[in-house]
Order: sequence, then structure tokens, then C-alpha cells
Amino acid sequence: MAMHFDLVDLRLMVHIADANSMTRGAELSFISLPAASTRIKNLEESIGTKLLYRTSQGVTLTPPGQAFMTHARMVLSQIEHLRGDMQEYVRGIKGHVRVFANTTSSGEFLPPVLRHFLRQHPDVNIDLRERLSHDIVRAVTEGQTDIGIVAGLVRTENLETLPYRRDRLVLVLPRGHTLDGQMQIAFADTLDLDYVGLHESSAIHAFLRQASDQLHRPIKQRIQVSNFETACRMIEAGVGVGVLPESAASRHAQSMDIAIVPLADAWSVREMQICVRSLEALPSFAQELVQMLVDDAQGRLALG
Repeated sequence: MAMHFDLVDLRLMVHIADANSMTRGAELSFISLPAASTRIKNLEESIGTKLLYRTSQGVTLTPPGQAFMTHARMVLSQIEHLRGDMQEYVRGIKGHVRVFANTTSSGEFLPPVLRHFLRQHPDVNIDLRERLSHDIVRAVTEGQTDIGIVAGLVRTENLETLPYRRDRLVLVLPRGHTLDGQMQIAFADTLDLDYVGLHESSAIHAFLRQASDQLHRPIKQRIQVSNFETACRMIEAGVGVGVLPESAASRHAQSMDIAIVPLADAWSVREMQICVRSLEALPSFAQELVQMLVDDAQGRLALG
């Protein structure tokens, strides 16, 4: 059976699925409800199966509809990438790499490598965004980003992965705190303390919230800040304690009166990986960036 897909239909299906409503999906697509209904009916007839369950409460995706949506999002994402890349060429930029990374790699490991890469490639731009690991995997799988850096136990079986770094989360205290000097401590034993936390959109905030939810206990957030340095300064000032990457805490401990206590929880030590859909399919400059990341993690990259 011949299948013909129209970009208008793909966008319409995405809008309907996101809104769980044929009416709202039509509005978002700037077409009338009858026209939207006809398009969906013709699409279903072309494919040979129903894509939507229709009820009085709205519409939901059938299993074939869910598969269709996965591919529709990928196609639309690639078109957006194509549009963006063509605009970059018009402005004289010859390449564009999209990188999604977790909090630790974004703030601690990537800046010097990306600076080194951009100096060597003045005609390439980088779009770096911080995301949760499972969101990064989905973004790489769906083609929303070229390179992902994830941490912890996250399923990546459909992607190519390369070992990157080991990320350890530690408890950071003001020097002289009653817990200063402990060999290690369980995360659960810190939840009676006031916390200095990172902003709600950070990956570490979401990760710690998940850990506390599993313990059925809240984190007592006294203040939320935007970066590791500010968190350490607030901890030094006695506002509270915090859980931060050991790399960031150790760096700031050289200039601040803060102490570090390892967490006893197994999840505090996380293996980080670089993930891509296909290394060979990446442009040569993106492949070079991946190799730079690997070389830097293994101490083989001389950063100027």
C-alpha cells in the first residue's frame, strides 16, 4: 500500500496529540475542525489503521498512533534542524552542533573543551542545553540533539554510547559543622537539615527530588540558587547544606570554608556516557567534538 505523508498532517497530529483534542489541534494548526477531521480520516485510510481513539472527553493515541507520533516528531525536528542549518549557512556559519548534557558535565567538564573546539572551528556554532538524562536519551533518539551526555542508570540500547566520566555526588557542609569529619553519610540522614538547592530546572534538583520521594520524605529547601559556586557560598555562610558534584565541591573548597562528606548511597556514584544515534552519520566536525570529549576525559587533550 502506498503511503503519502503531508507535513501539514504531521503537524496536525502532533498538535492533536499534545492537546488531546481534535478541536484544539485544529486551532493550533490554523485550519477548521471539519478540514482537520477530513485530513485525519484520509491519513488513517492511507495508512490502513486508526491513529486516534475518539471519546466524549477528547482523543487519545492508539498504539499505531503512538508509533506514528514518534516518527512524526522526528521528521518535524529534522526539518527544524534543516531550516536552522540553512539559516546558519546564509549568515556564514558552516556548521551547527547540538549538545544536551546533565548538570555536572554542563557546568564542570564541558566549558574548557567547548572553548578549545570553538577556537579550532570558528565556522561552527554549538547549542548547549542542560537536561535530565532520560530526556537527553529521548532527544538523541528523536533527533532533537546531535550529542547527549547522560549519567546514571538510563536505558540507551538504541543508541551508540561511549564511556565518558564518573560523577560522584557528595554532601557539602560549612566547615566546623557537626557532620564535618564523617567518613560518609546516607542521604536519608541529611533530610532533617536545611538545604541549599539548585534551581528547579536543573538536573541535580530533579534527581535529588526523586531520591527523596523514594524515601517518602521532603527536602527542606531554605534557598535555591543558580549555580555551584553560589551554592557553595551559601553553604559557607551557614544557610544550609547541599548535595553537589564532587568535582565542583572540591574546586570551591580550595577557596571557601566548606567541608565534603561522601554519600553512602549507591546512586551517588554515577557513570557518565556520551550517546549519539550514529557516530558515522554525524558531520565530521561533530565527530571531532565527540573525540575531544573522550580524549579530555582520559587526560589526552591539551587544552590551551
